[in-house]
Amino acid sequence: MEKSIVMLGEKQVRKILEGKEREIVEMVEETYLAHDRGMSVLPHSSFLRFPDDEKNRMIALPAYLGGERPMAGVKWISSFPENIEKGMERASAVMILNDMESGRVKAILEGSQISATRTAASAVLAAKYLHSNAGDERLGLIGCGRINSEILKFFCAVFKMVRTIYLYDRDPERAEKFSKTQQYEKLKFVCCESVEEVFECTSVVSVATTAGIPFIGRLPENMTILDISLRDFKPEVIKSAHNIVDDADHVCREKTSIELTYEQEGSKNFIAGTLAEVIRQKVAARQKGKSTIFSPFGLGILDLIVADYIYEQAMKNKIGWEIPEFLP
Repeated sequence: MEKSIVMLGEKQVRKILEGKEREIVEMVEETYLAHDRGMSVLPHSSFLRFPDDEKNRMIALPAYLGGERPMAGVKWISSFPENIEKGMERASAVMILNDMESGRVKAILEGSQISATRTAASAVLAAKYLHSNAGDERLGLIGCGRINSEILKFFCAVFKMVRTIYLYDRDPERAEKFSKTQQYEKLKFVCCESVEEVFECTSVVSVATTAGIPFIGRLPENMTILDISLRDFKPEVIKSAHNIVDDADHVCREKTSIELTYEQEGSKNFIAGTLAEVIRQKVAARQKGKSTIFSPFGLGILDLIVADYIYEQAMKNKIGWEIPEFLP
């Protein structure tokens, strides 16, 4: 009986993912469609919160994905926003993969890069299907942290015409630093003084902040918003928009803008449908006179498919460390 497991650290994970943006977007699309066909088991994420501490949390995301090669695993991720002020990443994570024949753990992978990668891939996939102008040269980023940095990388891989990036962060120095540390020869970065200024400059915007309470109360028409951080828009904005989600049950939890709107409305009728339904042309990508908002809760099957890809590539190329005699 195999007693060893494979360990893959951040450098190994990053090396395997490097330059694979388009392939990962395709994997994420296939995974959304598999979920839509009922080929997944996806329990609700478990949030661990702490007394007298509204900012910090830890989350467990177990997942199973069927098909020709079934897979299962769990992501354990923490979010401590004040880490940023200490020069550390906000999120840290591990991903555990299980063998589907024995149920035993077969690999442990650094998970924050996997999480950022699948988040960026799902955002760009949504933009591909929801945004009305595939040749848009302008992109807005609200929140200048790691997630929007990853989203920018994926955007550049898929939307080749992007040239100007409009930035806003509540900390102007953070936005300025972001603009100077991104390594893109063809991109021009413009730091904006407000969310509203970003909306005025471009019609496609990724929002990835640490906001716990919605702070955006107005939105122009015909925008495409990727609300990655989920808690940015007040219910009146959500109600006025064409809302696309990854999974209506999952996203209507944990004080998201979608849940706050549901509490006011008493139903989910304001949700037009899922991204998978848009891809399958069961739901319209846009509605005339409205902005489209994509609200992805972040499904564990996306972490799972990316982690499994990394594991397979690691085994093929003999990357990582084997820990012998780890299991009993």
